[in-house]
Parts: sequence; C-alpha cells; structure tokens
Amino acid sequence: MTHTTATVLDPQSLFVLGTIGTISLGTLAWLARNHLFTSTKSPIRTSGQMESAKKQTPVAAPKKSRNFVEVMQQQSRRVIVFYGSQTGTAEDYASRIAKECTQKYNVSAMTADLEEYDMEHLDELPTDKLAIFVLATYGEGEPTDNAVPFWDFITQEETPQFSQADSAEDLSQPLKNLRYIGFGLGNKTYEHFNEAIRVVDKKLTAFGATRIGECGEGDDDGSLEEDFMAWQEAMWPSFCEVMEVSETAIGEAERTATYHTQEIEFVSETDLYLGELGDKTQSNYDAKKPYPALVQSRDLFTSSDRHCLHLDIDVTGSGLRYITGDHIAIWPTNSETEVSRLVKALGLIDKLDVAIKVEAIDPAAPKKYPFPVPTTYRSIFRHYIDIATPPPRPVLGAIAQYATSEATKSKLESLAADKDLYKNEVVECCKNLGEVLESIDSTAGAFADVPFDLIVESLSRLQPRYYSISSSSLESPNTITVTAVTLKYNPESTPDRTVYGVATNYLWAMHQAAHPEIQNAESGPEYYTKGPRDTYLNEDGVKVPVHVRKSNFKLPRNPSVPVILVGPGTGVAPHRAFVRERAFQKRNGKDVGKTLLFFGCRRSDEDYLYKDEWPELFDTLGGESRIINAFSRETDKKVYVQDRLRENGSEVWDMLDKQHAYIYVCGDAKRMAKDVQTAFIEFAQQFGGKSTEEAEQYVRDLRSKGRYQEDVWA
Repeated sequence: MTHTTATVLDPQSLFVLGTIGTISLGTLAWLARNHLFTSTKSPIRTSGQMESAKKQTPVAAPKKSRNFVEVMQQQSRRVIVFYGSQTGTAEDYASRIAKECTQKYNVSAMTADLEEYDMEHLDELPTDKLAIFVLATYGEGEPTDNAVPFWDFITQEETPQFSQADSAEDLSQPLKNLRYIGFGLGNKTYEHFNEAIRVVDKKLTAFGATRIGECGEGDDDGSLEEDFMAWQEAMWPSFCEVMEVSETAIGEAERTATYHTQEIEFVSETDLYLGELGDKTQSNYDAKKPYPALVQSRDLFTSSDRHCLHLDIDVTGSGLRYITGDHIAIWPTNSETEVSRLVKALGLIDKLDVAIKVEAIDPAAPKKYPFPVPTTYRSIFRHYIDIATPPPRPVLGAIAQYATSEATKSKLESLAADKDLYKNEVVECCKNLGEVLESIDSTAGAFADVPFDLIVESLSRLQPRYYSISSSSLESPNTITVTAVTLKYNPESTPDRTVYGVATNYLWAMHQAAHPEIQNAESGPEYYTKGPRDTYLNEDGVKVPVHVRKSNFKLPRNPSVPVILVGPGTGVAPHRAFVRERAFQKRNGKDVGKTLLFFGCRRSDEDYLYKDEWPELFDTLGGESRIINAFSRETDKKVYVQDRLRENGSEVWDMLDKQHAYIYVCGDAKRMAKDVQTAFIEFAQQFGGKSTEEAEQYVRDLRSKGRYQEDVWA
C-alpha cells in the first residue's frame, strides 16, 4: 500500500525545543561557513515580510487543559473546530474554517486536535457555542490515528459516559444542548466512503445533538478542494443563522497573520533543527520522532525504464515493532529541483541559511510551532513543508494581493476565481506552487513581497508516505522490507512535462547514492541525500526516517485456515509477507492451510516481482498451494488477475464455501479491487446458486466477519 491521499496519515507532531547548548569557537566557525548570521547588528530581527500582515505579538500559552469547554470559556471562543487528520488536509481545512469564522464573521473560533481533549465534555458545551467536526476516513472506513480515542468513545456499544451523566435528566439524550456542523474527507473508490463522519454524525444525533445544515462529504478521487469550497458556501448561511450574526461578511479586511516569524542572528548550532524530525530530547521512536534506519536497496525490475525498489530497513535496537500486515511510514525530503524553483520565485535564494523561528500567534493553536524551530529557510523548504502538491485556489487568491504587477495579480485572481481555469492549468497538470508562480512570472524574486508566514500557513506539513510491509515479523522481526515502484508520469494536458512522486524518487535518489555505478543512469529530480547534518549518508550507509503504523490487514490467527491472495504489481507486497510467514510456520511444524496467490504484472521477464523466491516458498507450503500469474503484455489479449480468478472460480468458491477461506486483496482500488469483488459476487451466483442480491449480501457478510480484507489505494 502506497497511500498518497487522505491518507494522507496524518500523524501530527508537537515539537519542543531542544536543550540550549553553549556556543564554541568551532560552532562559530561552522555557523559562519553556513551563513547562519545575518548582516544586521540586532540579535533578533522580525522578518520585514511581516510588515504586510497585521502585526500581533504571540501570547504565552496557558497550561493545556484537556477540557475544551474550559479553554473556550477562558479565551472567549464561541466555536471549536475539531479535526481528525492523517495527511494534514483535514487539519488545514479546520484551520481555514476557524480563520474564516474569526476574520469574516467576527466569531471567535479555535481549532482542536481530537486526541488532545477529553470528548466526554461534549455535553457541557452551552447552546450559544458551536462544535465543528472535520474528519478524514483512513483505510477501510477507519478513523485517523488522532481520532481513535474519540471514535472508541463515541462508538462503544453502551451509551458513552459523558461528564454530566450523574446529573443528567435524560440519559438517552446526553447531548441535547450540543449544536454541531460536520465535514468529511474520503475517497469514493473505497468501500466505506466517508465512514468516519457518517458514523460520528449518526452517533451525535442519536445522543440528542442538533446538526446544523447538511454534513459535507469531500471526495479525494474527484476534487476534494472543490467539494470543500462548495460545502462552505452552503454552510455559512446556516452558521450565521445559528450564531446570530450577519450573513454579510465583515469584509476582506487587512490580512491577519497566523504565524509570527523571527529571523535570528545569533543561535547555537546545537539548538538549530536542520531537518531533524521530533524533539531532540525524546528518547523513544514513534510517529512523532521517526527512527533513522539503515537501508539496503535493490531494483527488482529488469530491462525496463521503470524501477521498483526492494528496501531492507534495519530497525534493530530502535524499539519499533511490527506485526505481519502492518504499514511502515517513510518520511521523504523535497527535491532540490523544487526547492530551488520556489525559493527563486519568493526571492529567498540569498537567505536559505538564515535561522528563523516560526510560532503560532493563537495561544490555543493545537501546535505552538508548525515544525521544529529554530531552523533555517532551507530546512523548512527541504524537510518540513509540502511544496509538491497543487496549491488550493484560496492560496493563489491570497498571494495575488502581494503581486508586483497588475498582470500577475490578474492571472492569480483568475486562477483563484475560475474553477475550470484552475482545473485545466493547475490540477490536471499537477503543478505545484513553485511551478504556478514560475509560469506566471519566471523572474527571480517576482513574488518576494509575499509574507513568509503566508507561505507557512498555506502549505501543509510534509507528511510521511505509508507502504505495506512485505516481510514477515515472525521470520524477520528486525528487518522490515518495502516494495515500492518509483512514480513518474506525463500529464495528458502537458505531455512534454514529467511529474515525479516525492517519496519514491527520494528513495531512488538514496538508492543511487548507495550505488554510484547507476548515479548517472538517467535524469530526474535532484535530492540532497545526506540528510540533516549529513547523518543519512555516511560511512555507516544510507538511512531513511521511519515509523510503524498498525494495520487491520491480518492473516487468520489459525494458520490452517486457507487464504486467497490477490495482488498485482506492488500489491503483492503484503502477500509476500503472508506467504513468507506461512512458509516459516510450515518449516516450524505448524499445520498451514492452502495458500493461493493471484499475481499480475506486464511481463515475466520485466516486472515479475520476487520471481526467484516463489518456487521455494510454494514448495515449502506444498499441497495445492501455488501462485497463479497474469502477464498482461505477453498475449494478444491483455490478461489480469481478475481474469485468472474467474478461470479458477470453481476452486476458489470451494475454498470459500467449504473450507471457510479468507480473502486478501491489495492494489488499485479504482478498478482492480472492484473487478475482483465483482468476480466473487459472480462465484456466489454461479456456484452457490444465489441471486444477485443474495450474492452481494454474501460478500458483505464476508467483509463484516473479517474474511474479506482489502489494503488498497486510489
């Protein structure tokens, strides 16, 4: 599984400054060499770019309370916007809603990370206040990591024990005073589209809460941003009515900065974050502080212009543990190509190594710092913010206000206002912010007047990419393997231009760095492979930052249960782990059931993944266990895994109906996974004598019992 959408996973991070060290002569020399001092004599200088935004002084945050109602009352907030985010998009949307509440409608609002508050206090929220839920659905109808505690609380079988349960008059309606608004982020190619917001909405209303307006649902397989903007447009009138404010916005007043930025002249080298992830003082490794793991790599493809990397990731001594079927997160770095493009447009080329601190102005902000600080401009663009995704229309509209020419302003405003023009010139050709600005005016520094805090506010935090682990935790507990194809393509609208995936091409660059013989094999984006303080590439080898995420994609507890595995391309990754695990169990005397693997690729001599491994593994499993291949480019008619599945329909149905086999599907959600499900429905009709409705219900029942599992991506 290579997740690039909402999940994103969006593991969220709160970073704390490391212990302040003393500065030595050697450090001073290092700082001088790396241009960390600015020319001004003032020890701390506020960025001149902040002059264009309304100046505010950050207020010291009070001690964090887990009772959000108390926080709202202390800070006179009328609206709280909760977010459940895996890739950062839901968090961004929550921030935009809160800012618009305050700036356009003069209603004080705050954003809130769901895992930072005790949601039992929902019944304390007065009727003159409002809760807004922005929830992404992750995987197969699962809540995001930071929403799990709230999900478990609100979906428990018994009525949740809210804070005022002892004094409540009607225990069946504990949330009768709660008014809320909801928006969900999902993907229609998945079975459980927007399950998170749908379930939460149903639960809240069941407990007596009143929903304001319709629950919005965004589709990441279509135009999530447009769905969100259309929902907002319909939502604001209802919001204004319930909050008793005018529907006429107070106007586009002078922009208020979300972040306070300071350029720092004097800073110790040891205090700077130069791409490090997490708190330097934190000793354990997790989603908030990934582990820099040694990696061995090899290219699995032969005679091809494509690449598929097999990575052996050593987690010995890290404390990271995984179970077969879990996912591993790899934190990428932005390419130097795109860093250079954007900083050129923003006029920051000569300031890349200037130290800077960025801090949230709102004391109630979920994160005081958007990334580890103090840091440098270079580190921010290289390691901390996502500069590769298309900028939303509102971002282009905000940047337009700082354009240095009417022509530039007009073009940006047109892109911001005209969704069809924006779709054609930005979305369909997948242009990032640097490319959009460069296409409008390629002059260096053409957008130097854009406040840096606006850039930080507008661009999401660079997120990890998740991959299905292709190793068995029983066989290989300290080495996690990944199977990943490098992503690059030419958009139909701009066929002469290549778009490169951030993470897989970063991994390819690391692979090239470890294998100098292929260093100049082909052109592509340039990456700084040495990492923070040259710790990712040195005499020890190549390292990448990783953490493990638990998954529900798991083999039956009883290894004697038969399994049917379907996984074309890199969808075979978790199935390799499953097959290796079952072979390991068989070698150790376990009774292992029949294992049937349907694998597909283009050609047996080009992209047949793990071709040399399968014979020995299936010889070990013995009996009727085997791999059934579909090579789509070796016959006049293209053959896919779903075709091979149908050819073996009678055998597959017997495994399901008589042997109670489990089904595991991994790969493309949009076509393959749907076609495979259709095949199983057909088997229930053809071999089980069921009607169409009965066959569809049969497959739904398999899913509900955990006998039909998917690890798919859009």
